[in-house]
Amino acid sequence: MEKICEFVKGYGPLGGRILLALLFVHSGFGKLMAFDATAGYIASKGLPLPQLGAAIAIVVELIGGILLVLGWQTRWVAAAIFVFLIPTTVIFHAYWAVDAAQMRGQQIQFFKNLCIMGGMLYVMAFGAGPLSLDNRKRQSN
Repeated sequence: MEKICEFVKGYGPLGGRILLALLFVHSGFGKLMAFDATAGYIASKGLPLPQLGAAIAIVVELIGGILLVLGWQTRWVAAAIFVFLIPTTVIFHAYWAVDAAQMRGQQIQFFKNLCIMGGMLYVMAFGAGPLSLDNRKRQSN
Protein backbone atom coordinates (compact mmCIF):
# COMPACT_ATOMS: atom_id res chain seq x y z
CA MET A 1 0.00 0.00 0.00
CA GLU A 2 2.89 2.37 0.73
CA LYS A 3 4.13 2.13 -2.89
CA ILE A 4 0.65 2.79 -4.22
CA CYS A 5 0.32 5.88 -2.02
CA GLU A 6 3.72 7.18 -3.17
CA PHE A 7 2.69 6.64 -6.80
CA VAL A 8 -0.56 8.53 -6.20
CA LYS A 9 1.32 11.39 -4.51
CA GLY A 10 3.44 11.76 -7.63
CA TYR A 11 0.85 11.24 -10.36
CA GLY A 12 -2.49 11.70 -8.58
CA PRO A 13 -2.56 15.50 -8.70
CA LEU A 14 -2.01 15.46 -12.47
CA GLY A 15 -4.70 12.82 -12.92
CA GLY A 16 -7.06 14.77 -10.68
CA ARG A 17 -6.45 18.00 -12.59
CA ILE A 18 -7.08 16.25 -15.90
CA LEU A 19 -10.31 14.67 -14.65
CA LEU A 20 -11.56 17.97 -13.24
CA ALA A 21 -10.60 19.84 -16.40
CA LEU A 22 -12.23 17.40 -18.83
CA LEU A 23 -15.69 18.68 -18.01
CA PHE A 24 -14.69 22.31 -18.47
CA VAL A 25 -12.68 21.87 -21.68
CA HIS A 26 -15.47 19.81 -23.24
CA SER A 27 -18.18 22.24 -22.11
CA GLY A 28 -16.21 25.35 -23.08
CA PHE A 29 -15.50 23.97 -26.55
CA GLY A 30 -19.18 23.10 -26.96
CA LYS A 31 -20.17 26.62 -25.98
CA LEU A 32 -17.65 28.06 -28.43
CA MET A 33 -19.01 25.93 -31.28
CA ALA A 34 -22.61 26.90 -30.42
CA PHE A 35 -22.06 30.46 -29.27
CA ASP A 36 -25.49 31.77 -30.34
CA ALA A 37 -27.31 28.88 -28.69
CA THR A 38 -25.29 29.41 -25.51
CA ALA A 39 -26.11 33.13 -25.47
CA GLY A 40 -29.77 32.26 -26.12
CA TYR A 41 -29.83 29.87 -23.18
CA ILE A 42 -28.28 32.52 -20.93
CA ALA A 43 -30.86 35.04 -22.15
CA SER A 44 -33.65 32.54 -21.43
CA LYS A 45 -32.68 32.73 -17.76
CA GLY A 46 -33.31 36.49 -17.83
CA LEU A 47 -29.66 37.45 -17.49
CA PRO A 48 -28.39 40.68 -19.05
CA LEU A 49 -25.67 40.75 -21.71
CA PRO A 50 -25.96 37.09 -22.72
CA GLN A 51 -23.19 37.31 -25.34
CA LEU A 52 -20.80 38.64 -22.69
CA GLY A 53 -21.90 35.89 -20.33
CA ALA A 54 -21.27 33.27 -23.01
CA ALA A 55 -17.81 34.71 -23.71
CA ILE A 56 -16.94 34.68 -20.00
CA ALA A 57 -18.16 31.10 -19.67
CA ILE A 58 -16.04 30.03 -22.65
CA VAL A 59 -12.91 31.71 -21.29
CA VAL A 60 -13.33 30.30 -17.78
CA GLU A 61 -14.21 26.81 -18.96
CA LEU A 62 -11.96 26.35 -21.99
CA ILE A 63 -8.91 28.40 -21.02
CA GLY A 64 -9.27 27.62 -17.31
CA GLY A 65 -9.58 23.91 -18.06
CA ILE A 66 -6.46 23.91 -20.23
CA LEU A 67 -4.48 25.84 -17.61
CA LEU A 68 -5.68 23.43 -14.95
CA VAL A 69 -4.33 20.48 -16.95
CA LEU A 70 -1.01 22.23 -17.52
CA GLY A 71 -0.79 23.19 -13.87
CA TRP A 72 -0.03 26.86 -14.58
CA GLN A 73 -1.26 29.43 -12.07
CA THR A 74 -3.29 26.52 -10.76
CA ARG A 75 -4.47 28.01 -7.49
CA TRP A 76 -5.74 31.15 -9.25
CA VAL A 77 -7.42 29.08 -11.97
CA ALA A 78 -9.10 26.88 -9.37
CA ALA A 79 -10.29 30.00 -7.52
CA ALA A 80 -11.71 31.47 -10.74
CA ILE A 81 -13.54 28.24 -11.56
CA PHE A 82 -14.84 28.02 -7.99
CA VAL A 83 -16.24 31.56 -8.14
CA PHE A 84 -17.66 30.95 -11.64
CA LEU A 85 -19.49 27.87 -10.37
CA ILE A 86 -21.37 29.73 -7.62
CA PRO A 87 -23.79 31.69 -9.85
CA THR A 88 -23.70 28.99 -12.53
CA THR A 89 -24.90 26.38 -10.07
CA VAL A 90 -27.59 28.53 -8.48
CA ILE A 91 -28.95 30.02 -11.72
CA PHE A 92 -28.70 27.13 -14.18
CA HIS A 93 -29.30 24.16 -11.86
CA ALA A 94 -31.98 25.54 -9.53
CA TYR A 95 -33.67 22.17 -9.08
CA TRP A 96 -36.10 23.63 -6.54
CA ALA A 97 -37.57 25.93 -9.21
CA VAL A 98 -38.17 23.49 -12.09
CA ASP A 99 -41.04 21.16 -12.89
CA ALA A 100 -41.08 17.65 -11.47
CA ALA A 101 -39.85 16.08 -14.74
CA GLN A 102 -36.60 18.12 -14.60
CA MET A 103 -36.09 18.17 -10.85
CA ARG A 104 -33.96 15.04 -10.42
CA GLY A 105 -31.67 15.86 -13.35
CA GLN A 106 -31.11 19.42 -12.18
CA GLN A 107 -30.55 18.21 -8.62
CA ILE A 108 -27.81 15.88 -9.87
CA GLN A 109 -26.21 18.74 -11.82
CA PHE A 110 -26.43 21.02 -8.78
CA PHE A 111 -24.69 18.52 -6.49
CA LYS A 112 -22.15 17.60 -9.21
CA ASN A 113 -21.15 21.27 -9.28
CA LEU A 114 -20.84 21.34 -5.50
CA CYS A 115 -18.51 18.34 -5.71
CA ILE A 116 -16.42 20.06 -8.38
CA MET A 117 -16.27 23.14 -6.16
CA GLY A 118 -14.87 20.89 -3.44
CA GLY A 119 -12.21 19.70 -5.87
CA MET A 120 -11.33 23.29 -6.70
CA LEU A 121 -10.97 24.10 -3.00
CA TYR A 122 -8.61 21.15 -2.71
CA VAL A 123 -6.52 22.41 -5.64
CA MET A 124 -6.48 25.89 -4.11
CA ALA A 125 -5.28 24.47 -0.79
CA PHE A 126 -2.64 22.04 -2.04
CA GLY A 127 -1.62 23.39 -5.43
CA ALA A 128 -0.94 21.63 -8.69
CA GLY A 129 1.38 18.91 -7.44
CA PRO A 130 4.75 17.77 -8.71
CA LEU A 131 3.88 17.31 -12.41
CA SER A 132 2.93 20.88 -13.26
CA LEU A 133 4.26 24.08 -14.73
CA ASP A 134 3.80 25.69 -11.31
CA ASN A 135 6.16 23.14 -9.75
CA ARG A 136 8.66 23.43 -12.60
CA LYS A 137 8.72 27.22 -12.19
CA ARG A 138 9.20 26.85 -8.43
CA GLN A 139 12.14 24.44 -8.95
CA SER A 140 13.89 26.80 -11.38
CA ASN A 141 13.82 29.70 -8.89
